[in-house]
Amino acid sequence: MTAKRAVLGLIALIFAWLLLSLVVFMISSHFERTSPPADVASVLDPAGYPLTSANNILVLGSDRRPKGSKEPGAVTSGPSRSDSIMLMRVGGGHSARLSIPRDTVLEIPGHGLQKINAAYAVGGPALSISVIKRYLDIPINHIVEVNFEDFPQLIDAMGGVDYSGGCIVSRVDGGFRNGGFTLRLPSGTHHIDGKQALALARTRENLCRPNETDLQREEHQQALFADMKSRLTSPSSFLRLPLIAWNAPPAIISDMSGPTLLGLFGSLAVSGTPPTRVLKPEGSETLPDGELGLRVSEAERRAAVAQFMRG
Repeated sequence: MTAKRAVLGLIALIFAWLLLSLVVFMISSHFERTSPPADVASVLDPAGYPLTSANNILVLGSDRRPKGSKEPGAVTSGPSRSDSIMLMRVGGGHSARLSIPRDTVLEIPGHGLQKINAAYAVGGPALSISVIKRYLDIPINHIVEVNFEDFPQLIDAMGGVDYSGGCIVSRVDGGFRNGGFTLRLPSGTHHIDGKQALALARTRENLCRPNETDLQREEHQQALFADMKSRLTSPSSFLRLPLIAWNAPPAIISDMSGPTLLGLFGSLAVSGTPPTRVLKPEGSETLPDGELGLRVSEAERRAAVAQFMRG
């Protein structure tokens, strides 16, 4: 009986810990989560619960930097551009990711040919959703924006993450000499904290490899987010669950309420980690303002979308 009581006690303890984490998550989602602008709701497509029905989620990160940033080309006020653009298909047994390079050229209504990340600057997340739906001819059911201000706290709540890849040297917000942050990662695998993860996600110029393109930059971000998911579902995170649950909602801006977010995270936890397909350009294109953008063929778009929707 003693062994049986011990097992039952352990099960009860685990259940109570999970219940506590759930309650903490729901409270944080209600009070700490930031909602997107009101016009976003009108351009999103309806869908079922993310845990049981297929949902297409648009994930955006903007290039706005904190006030006082000394980073060359940084945007600290006014309209910013979407610095990273990814679609996730989750729920109902689906699991797929499609990344769109920020320099991809498309038509923005009323503004002609532009880089895709300009849509965010022109009309915020609502216009980004609209142009991407039209460009790929797919529904978008929800949006998630990374809130970089609270992102480091989430990473630290997880106990840090592992990053594997080539060498990276970047000076975010002007680097240490200018009050910013300098990131130095030799090639290999490194355990990084929240500030390092944020610098990696925001790196726009890798001084270690100056010739890196936007495609390589996307790969760095995907490697970071893939390990975040792996860390969240690892046994080592169990003891940190309430802390993670509290810090997760503030790290995102989303139309999804607490229960819907819970369904999303649950779907991500039970699904695999699919490779992220990146839209591959066939060449460059000169825009009316003289900037160079990336041109993606219609065949590549169709193939990428077909794979994404099957995933």
